[in-house]
Amino acid sequence: SPVDPNYSDLMIANQFPSREHLMGTDAIGREVISRIFYGLRTSLVVAFSAVLLACLIGIPLGLLAGLRGGLADFVVLRIVEVMTAFPGILFAIFLVSIIGGGITNVVLVIGATSWVVICRLVRAQLLSLREQDFVLAARSLGVPETRIAVRHLLPNAIAPLTVAVTLAIPLAIFTEAGLSYLGIGINDPTASLGKMVADSAPYISIYWYLGLFPTAVIALAMLGFTFVGDGLRDALDPRQN
Repeated sequence: SPVDPNYSDLMIANQFPSREHLMGTDAIGREVISRIFYGLRTSLVVAFSAVLLACLIGIPLGLLAGLRGGLADFVVLRIVEVMTAFPGILFAIFLVSIIGGGITNVVLVIGATSWVVICRLVRAQLLSLREQDFVLAARSLGVPETRIAVRHLLPNAIAPLTVAVTLAIPLAIFTEAGLSYLGIGINDPTASLGKMVADSAPYISIYWYLGLFPTAVIALAMLGFTFVGDGLRDALDPRQN
């Protein structure tokens, strides 16, 4: 970035985009382009970390439900139904209001509210795969259930799981931006795209660039990962070949 995103110079406050200030400056003289660079980094760190946490929760629960069945499947499904009953963004707002903001807490909250889709996908894949001949052959040879899940079932579920994980990233970016916009997400002085949009609200009628540029970056980031997910779906779908 051109300068430190937290460097403030009141002498250049609210400067419109120009050759010296490519995306202008905010109300306290900070470079918008620097804030956007660091804000996008914050969004990507939160998104990737939250999706990783969602995978660490959702994949084992999906494996347990799909492979064991019976009581384990019943318990996991009841937990999934309870989580599904709450709108994700509202549940995230509720949790952040309790535990507070900050990058770590936002990652924990988004991960804790976004594992359901991954869990249901893994369970559905295992239900369709566990009666296949290669699984029955492994069982007849005395292969432990855990090894069957890790070596035979999970690799066959990688393609749809990869697509789901990729499509979960833009949702995590949007959730982080929404929480920061409400003032309960990323704390100052850490740059956040959602917080930049919120800070631009009092000035938006005159200083249009303060809200336009971070909003456009959020949209482009989400669109980019959505395209990646669609491309992976086409590339990994055997019916496309």
